[in-house]
Amino acid sequence: MSSNYAVIIRNNLERLFAGDLEERAAALPARRDGDGLIFRAFGAGCRIDPDGVHLDGTREEGPRGIIISLYALHTTNAECQLEPFRSFKEMPDSAPYAGAFANRTQQALVPAVARLADHREMICARLDGSDAPAHMAGDLAFIVRPLPKIALCYVCYLPDDDFPAGVTCLYANNADRFLPTDALADVGEYTTRTILDLLS
Repeated sequence: MSSNYAVIIRNNLERLFAGDLEERAAALPARRDGDGLIFRAFGAGCRIDPDGVHLDGTREEGPRGIIISLYALHTTNAECQLEPFRSFKEMPDSAPYAGAFANRTQQALVPAVARLADHREMICARLDGSDAPAHMAGDLAFIVRPLPKIALCYVCYLPDDDFPAGVTCLYANNADRFLPTDALADVGEYTTRTILDLLS
């Protein structure tokens, strides 16, 4: 399976590096380094060049590599517009991915809700995040940026006598300007995985 991912990544990078690298660097945004582009992705230092995608110096040939290569291809020069935040279901053509998104992005984080408050600062520092706007509901809410122009707002609810714990993940208003919808679903899943890795 890994080899299939590697082929997709390689094809995406061939398209990327056949184009205007200065334009792509400005859109991401990223720093040029020779024939490579450097930015942060999923809490790690990221370098993409014709040879591949690397996170903290390690070649990434799995789903994160596909997401990053797609982001490099698709992101536009528009600025990230945070509000009003949108649910995944509000993204275009999201229905085929909604169930997996709910399970892998939101429900997967529910067992860890009680630990998030104590580790929020660390999570935000690693994922280029910040506090959510004061008007956001929930017992705990924070923003993370797994990719430079992709911002996610996690709204978390602690369990009480009447309701179980819950997590809602919202997207910056114009996130669909920077990635196709299926890749946005994957961003949610792998951001949640990153958060769980940090908690462990």
